[in-house]
Amino acid sequence: MLAVLITGQFMALLDVTIVNVAIPTIHAKLHASGSAIQLVVAGYTITYAMLLITGARLGDLRGHRNVFLFGMATFTAASLACGLAPGTGALIGARFVQGAGAALMVPQILSVIQRQFTGPARTRALGVYAATLASGAVLGQVIGGLLVSANLLGASWRPVFLVNVPVGVAAALLVPRLVPADHVPSGRRLDLAGLATAATAVLLIVLPLVLGHQQGWPAWTFASLGLGVALAGVFLAVERSVTARGGDPLLNLSVLRSPGLAAGLAALGAAMIGYGGFLFSFALHLQLGLGDSPLRAGLTFAPGAAAFGAMGYWWRRLPSRSHHALAPAGLAVGALAYLALALDLHAGGRGGLWLFLLLVVYGAAFGAGFSPLITQALVNVPRAEAADASGLLTTTIQLAQVIGVAVFGSLFLSLTAHPRPHASAVAFSTVELWLAALTVLGVAGAALLARTVRAAVRAG
Repeated sequence: MLAVLITGQFMALLDVTIVNVAIPTIHAKLHASGSAIQLVVAGYTITYAMLLITGARLGDLRGHRNVFLFGMATFTAASLACGLAPGTGALIGARFVQGAGAALMVPQILSVIQRQFTGPARTRALGVYAATLASGAVLGQVIGGLLVSANLLGASWRPVFLVNVPVGVAAALLVPRLVPADHVPSGRRLDLAGLATAATAVLLIVLPLVLGHQQGWPAWTFASLGLGVALAGVFLAVERSVTARGGDPLLNLSVLRSPGLAAGLAALGAAMIGYGGFLFSFALHLQLGLGDSPLRAGLTFAPGAAAFGAMGYWWRRLPSRSHHALAPAGLAVGALAYLALALDLHAGGRGGLWLFLLLVVYGAAFGAGFSPLITQALVNVPRAEAADASGLLTTTIQLAQVIGVAVFGSLFLSLTAHPRPHASAVAFSTVELWLAALTVLGVAGAALLARTVRAAVRAG
């Protein structure tokens, strides 16, 4: 069951980054304009982020297995449409549908883990989930580079999408056999007012973040961001009103009263903004500054990703009395790794063994902090509110990474109008200093969560 669920998570993550590697080839083969290429990349992210909370609630209303299966089928069919697209218009449309399928599929994973796994089994399952989050983005670049370079059967860029089809079909066939059906209460309705305000708010926030730099940050991007934040406040008011009337809100805000969840989300948001910004800006430094190929750049990330995944899974073997401290300690060491990378690159470092060692330390530190952070943030969430927690957590992760890419990617590019090795290294070191400062905020949230977990252990 866990293998099938994680396959869906991995596919959804893979398609965030695998397309980046294929963009130059898509641009050449389809004669696509710059704005069309932007939408090929951004269309997936926009609908994915917009519908995550809705996907979580639909799982609660229609059954997590049913919605996961429908999302998997939609994602797989859209991947086929992407791979066979005759032009950019069809490709862009299929990418929007693909993101919607991922948004239906992904929130069910945490909800099923919360409901079907208990005790140490749940901790192990969440460790696998966290390790998948760490590896998906990096492996997307590696696999994308391999597929585009191989030019299988002369298909050029198309295999980066078509690779999802056999995997998705196999997983969809296994879901009814391996994932148990869940009881679906009757008489509950989808909160359409909440859906409209939440989706629109996320759209208004995400759209300028993914398109802003390429467009030169025109006035509409800032207006959109302001309206999105204001509409997020309206969404909260709508959800309180629905709850007061005894209805079924899209997001039950009472879940935020679960001990440790709010602190965990704050720490997770800060950490993932930094992680998204690091992956994107470092990839730019490797490819634009140092001239590495996309495949070589992806492989440079591999040792750190492997350390992230390993520690994300094996942290439970550390003494249990230290588990509450792993999240703040891991993020603190990660902040120090950012500082060390900044100092090394600012001094003229170009890589080698020292860079790989720092990446391994960074990956291991974040792996040791990230997986316990997710586990401990969810541990006190009631089973009845698993969908709400899943929607909040997955939306936080996705929005945080988009914000990280937009803010720190823009910062890096603004500092390197004409990238050269030295200028790129200096720009990246500046980004790393800001990432270290941001991660310190994550340490503060993780420390609050650690105090809650320790108090619960003592009370138990």
